Amino acid sequence: MKVSKRILWTAAIVLAMLTAGCAGGGTNQGTNDKQAEQTPAGGGISGSIVALGSTALQPLVNEAAKQFMVKNPQAQIQVQGGGSGTGLSQVASGGAQIGNSDIFAEEKSGIDATVLKDHKVAVVGIAAVANKDVGVDNLTKQQLIGIFTGKITNWKEVGGADQKIVLVNRPKSSGTRATFFTYGLDKNEEKEGITEDANGTVKKIISETKGAIGYLAFSYFDDTIKPLSLDGVAPSKENVLDNKFPIWAYEHMYTKGDALDLSKAFLDYMVSEEVQKNLVPQMGYIPVTEMKVERDAKGNITNKQ
Repeated sequence: MKVSKRILWTAAIVLAMLTAGCAGGGTNQGTNDKQAEQTPAGGGISGSIVALGSTALQPLVNEAAKQFMVKNPQAQIQVQGGGSGTGLSQVASGGAQIGNSDIFAEEKSGIDATVLKDHKVAVVGIAAVANKDVGVDNLTKQQLIGIFTGKITNWKEVGGADQKIVLVNRPKSSGTRATFFTYGLDKNEEKEGITEDANGTVKKIISETKGAIGYLAFSYFDDTIKPLSLDGVAPSKENVLDNKFPIWAYEHMYTKGDALDLSKAFLDYMVSEEVQKNLVPQMGYIPVTEMKVERDAKGNITNKQ
């Protein structure tokens, strides 16, 4: 009788252990279910980020984001303009996950560049553009500086039509302006004129205003405006590659610290062969990988190794 009780107790213990084991299996299954809930149906990455800043870079990022979201339907990427200064300040303050900029963070006062991570995704050329009726296709560097500093006020002074020159400038926060100011105007301060930040609006003003001149990223060139050569060098991709045409900038997408999760996945997509060999040239930008020279934050040029 005593032996039978021991057997019964042993059987009860074994049964309890088996029950506990089953319960443990249920916990693991629950974890797997939870993981399955976090993984989007059909794979891909999920989440939501904001990428804002440079309007020169905005068309490329916007189109790439559309493609990325088609491939990853549970990812949301909001692309906004605002200018390079806004992009840098917003990413530094945590207001955006990605800050788009035409300039190095080191070039922007008030920005702690040491906390930002630079991701160069393309190169953009920038050139002076004029209304189609000004009668000029080329300017020397000195003529360009003379026009923007107000010393030359009529197109006939540079061989064009008898037409008053109308300046279309950018605000100080504009990355496009910073690049044009440094490499186009040799840092000579512009005379006051119409001031507009967004590339698309600048193009519209120049195309509709007699005698107007401003500057645009190559990606905004079309037959509504006249891109001007500089010292006989046409504003083209080929002339930017070896710095013959000197007004160009890297397109930066900054993150605060290392890029993580959706930001990292999207930035990896921006430099993927799919984007660099297709979307970048299709939209008028230059792949970073094709550049024959490099430029640092101080403007120093070296041949690419």
